[in-house]
Amino acid sequence: MSSVIQTVDERTRLAGANRLEILLFSLGENVNSGKDEVFGLNVFKIREVITMPEVTHAPNMPPGVEGMVALRGNMIPVINLASFCGIQSDDPLNILIVTEYNKSTHGFMVHSVEQIMRMEWNDIKVPPQMMAHQLGGLVTAVSELEDGRIAMIIDVEKVLAETEGVGEDPTAFDGIERLEKPITILFADDSVVARKQIAATLDKLGVRHISAKNGDEAWTKLKELAARAEASHIPVYEMVNLILTDVEMPSMDGYVLTRKIKDDRRFAGIPIVMHSSLSSDANIAIGKNVGADVYVPKFDPQELAKAISAALGEQ
Repeated sequence: MSSVIQTVDERTRLAGANRLEILLFSLGENVNSGKDEVFGLNVFKIREVITMPEVTHAPNMPPGVEGMVALRGNMIPVINLASFCGIQSDDPLNILIVTEYNKSTHGFMVHSVEQIMRMEWNDIKVPPQMMAHQLGGLVTAVSELEDGRIAMIIDVEKVLAETEGVGEDPTAFDGIERLEKPITILFADDSVVARKQIAATLDKLGVRHISAKNGDEAWTKLKELAARAEASHIPVYEMVNLILTDVEMPSMDGYVLTRKIKDDRRFAGIPIVMHSSLSSDANIAIGKNVGADVYVPKFDPQELAKAISAALGEQ
């Protein structure tokens, strides 16, 4: 089963070209709808795929968390994704997808694994409003497969926030001091949870912020700012002082967004902070290669605040 996950080298090259690979999987047939929906996870976030080991159940677990499993000497939480997003199914969940992101390791219980599909980010779209609210708001992006089915990409930041309380600890923002000078930051992230966490950090820093749901929207907003700056005969960096971007986003990923910004003279002098749950050395190297000034893993408000201050020359 673990043979599904192969070498990282080729996938690393894909990431810098607005492409990615998605592992497709099923949570079983929904008894309410009679459908067996297709879900997807970025292969970069998957450590391995294994047959379900024995789960140790424990009381007072968060909703959707079945218990813990021992894996190579470590205990990791096991999340029943079907339960987490409200799918009722009689199909067994015999497969465990072991994920690694945001400095955390989890196991996702699924019914079956299909295949790895290579896609381009511009083929992955923001879900329609109706779909975005289904399954507990778990769907962050969708893509139509060659056979006509719709693959739903799950919002792993939301899973982490609701199972481990990431972003809910008010003390996590303690000690973040307001910046001394007026600052405007444009940030892009496709996760609703991540956008709220980022906004809370920027509010603590006392900066004005403009949000975008993906790289394409961020690029559109930047071009609009550039047009306004040109009309006012001022440089763009006087209107937006820093750009903060996620990596994985539908339509245009953060690597492509960063390269487009760095290749456009209108945005000269604006630092870019890349903020991602993909925190491996390979991902950081790609970020630096496309021009990111700082790469900071999600989500630690203190570290994000330090990265922003450093990029602005405040430290």
